[in-house]
Amino acid sequence: MSQPVNLSESSPSNGGDPALTARFEELLTRYAKLRPAENLTPLREAFAFASLHHTGQTRSSGEPYMAHPLEVAHILCDMSMDSVCLVTGLLHDTVEDTSVTIDEVRKLFGPEVSQCVDGVTKLAKLNFYSREERQAESVRKMLLAMVNDIRVVLVKLADRLHNMRTMASLSRERQERIAQETLEIYAPIAHRLGMGKIRAELEDLGFRYLDPAAFEEVTLAIESKRRATQGVLEEIRHAVEVKLSRENIPARIEARLKRPFSVYQKLKRQKISIDQVYDLLALRIITDSVKNCYGALGTIHGEWTPIPGRIKDFIAIPRPNLYQSLHTSVIGPGGQAFEVQIRTEQMHRIAEEGIAAHWKYKEGSKTAQTNEQQVAWLRQLVEWQQDVRDPGEFLSTLKVDLYPEEVYAFTPRGKVIILPRGASPIDFAYAIHSDIGHLCVGAKVNGRIVPLKYELKNGDVVDILTQQGHTPSKDWLNFVKTSKARNRIKHVINTTERAKAIEIGEKHLEKEARRLGVQWKKIGKNQVEQVAQDYGFSKMEDLHAALGYGKFSARQVLQQLAPEQVAAAEAEEAAPAPPPPAKLDGEDLVLKVRGIDDVMVYRAKCCNPIRGEAIVGYITRGKGVAVHSVNCSNVQNLMYEVERKIDVEWARAVNETFLVKLVIHTDDRPGILNQLTSSLFHEGSNIRTLEAQPDESRSDGSAIVNVALDVRDKKQLERIVNSVRRISGVRDVERSSSNS
Repeated sequence: MSQPVNLSESSPSNGGDPALTARFEELLTRYAKLRPAENLTPLREAFAFASLHHTGQTRSSGEPYMAHPLEVAHILCDMSMDSVCLVTGLLHDTVEDTSVTIDEVRKLFGPEVSQCVDGVTKLAKLNFYSREERQAESVRKMLLAMVNDIRVVLVKLADRLHNMRTMASLSRERQERIAQETLEIYAPIAHRLGMGKIRAELEDLGFRYLDPAAFEEVTLAIESKRRATQGVLEEIRHAVEVKLSRENIPARIEARLKRPFSVYQKLKRQKISIDQVYDLLALRIITDSVKNCYGALGTIHGEWTPIPGRIKDFIAIPRPNLYQSLHTSVIGPGGQAFEVQIRTEQMHRIAEEGIAAHWKYKEGSKTAQTNEQQVAWLRQLVEWQQDVRDPGEFLSTLKVDLYPEEVYAFTPRGKVIILPRGASPIDFAYAIHSDIGHLCVGAKVNGRIVPLKYELKNGDVVDILTQQGHTPSKDWLNFVKTSKARNRIKHVINTTERAKAIEIGEKHLEKEARRLGVQWKKIGKNQVEQVAQDYGFSKMEDLHAALGYGKFSARQVLQQLAPEQVAAAEAEEAAPAPPPPAKLDGEDLVLKVRGIDDVMVYRAKCCNPIRGEAIVGYITRGKGVAVHSVNCSNVQNLMYEVERKIDVEWARAVNETFLVKLVIHTDDRPGILNQLTSSLFHEGSNIRTLEAQPDESRSDGSAIVNVALDVRDKKQLERIVNSVRRISGVRDVERSSSNS
């Protein structure tokens, strides 16, 4: 077993490095200023221990591996974290990437450090069927560890941030995969913990690697806007200072530009040009009290005209991550729109640092000592997710739970219910109580009856109408947004559907036994249970359910139960061999069920997956296997019946092309169609149809171009989309879901 190592013993021969040692001494100096009364010995021992065990290891960039955990510790020091957190940062990769065990870490550094290191450690050493399953279980493990000690995720965020800063030497594929995971999981977690600075950098780095062309275009546009408006913004800032001073409102004022990823999201969501982003330019007013926050808001509105619908009061109704601020957008000098955020010093600290701000002012650490409201969402999330075993479903619903945009609705008695954007009255009902959700038959919003799929808006007052004996509808899965609603609905439907499948499977097995002359009554229950175990089921009912869902044929099961009788029956069958399954538009040439050749397979029209995309199969009743993209919006609605999910794959390389429809949002200007067609031609794509028309839903001179293309695979489609996005005047490119 490893023993404690003094820093003085760390030398170039055992993994020491003068540059790393100097960088570590810098860490000690910074930490000593931050916490002068704290013992630095654990940090010295952790650095020496990690340096020793990472000896000889290098990163993909060629630098010593120890540089990474050391920089993670520096990031944690920037966050003003405690000694346990910094020691965990130094040790976080020792268990995963060296021969060190958790038991060794516990004996040398104590239970708090070992629990944090274990929570951060991925499950890479276990065998999983797929990368998705490994990712899902590693994230699940981290979430569970976070409930006990929030420092686990703070170390993980610091680890991810440094990895994102140093991805230049990785392959393009790994860059995209890590960036996607960062944008979908880690940046939203930072948001939910109120850590604005960390979230901002993670999002911009993820955007930069996931879509370099769009990142560069947006960044250049922001910089151009900054240069053009720098004088105006300084003039506004000075005017605000003067006005607030006259009103005796103490304040410091910061000017800022909206971040590239945030701008890109707004351009994409609203289909607007950068000139229409009202909050691209912003002033932040930081004052000393809530009273003066509202006083400053009145002063701003007295000087400039506010833009209707752009005033948000997050002081009276804080966001779930405890973010508080007043937001307003006004028309400034020369018609220039800009945003103003107003908050107190304490609100500003929480907005920037979130839950990490706690460690600046309190010694010690655990979740119990932090503000419980900041981790209440986490406890709920873990509770809702604990029964979701399918890795794809787990990650998909987790992304919804972490979604950063919220809607604030109210019960008739004034209680605030916070839901994700796009949530329905059904989500609202389940947020109140599962029984209210099950019994929901209608809803009134602001006193008027609305459809159950109505999308709630900020300020809506929702009254749920219930009826005893009512049960959830499968159709609800098409529009609910929260995992609590989705999981409760699935549970009820699963119970009903599974009972039906068991009954169908049992009857189908008995019917096939009679047809083949198998004496079913002589087959014992133990024999059937043994065959069920051979198929990977723990109970006979599971085998019957799989038969009912069509995952296996009754004959396959009977061949194992009574092989001689089935063989005799097959020999006596006079009918000719059945023809092979009919081909469907040649699809079975490019797709197949993994390990099975005689199943009809076709691409689902709702998402029209193309070669190179991750795909999943769904067993339909009587139509073969429908293949969806894993990102298809319908997948999670279908996959509530896990027994009907089946592994599919792209077959051998063929010359077939795939029809893809794109919707291109552009400025309505002469020559843009010529540029679009030229771009598509240069990317080697055949244009099937192209139709352009003004966007009648908008009054800003925009147009919509619908184009149908033949593409070979996902990579060619990505090149086409990036090429089109680079054309001046193109606002957004979307893949149409109607690819029938």
